[in-house]
Amino acid sequence: MSKLWRKSVWVGLFLMVSGTQLLAQCAMCRGSVESTVSAGDTSMAANLNLGILYLFFTPYVLVAAIAIIWYKTSRKNVRKAKGAGSIAG
Repeated sequence: MSKLWRKSVWVGLFLMVSGTQLLAQCAMCRGSVESTVSAGDTSMAANLNLGILYLFFTPYVLVAAIAIIWYKTSRKNVRKAKGAGSIAG
């Protein structure tokens, strides 16, 4: 099972890194960005890209924070269980 897990992680990382140019905007957003960039204003395109990155990373940051809290809590509970087991006896 771990070999399959490791292989799927590598495939996932490869797919994330290999996408050199991704066009994941709706037609309205793309049209408004193209019109403002052709007029010489690039701030709207930069802000739209920042918004997309914000929406992309937020769930991962939340899951990572929950995982860290869960890990620390479980480690604390294991230490308590080991300490309580040595006293009783």
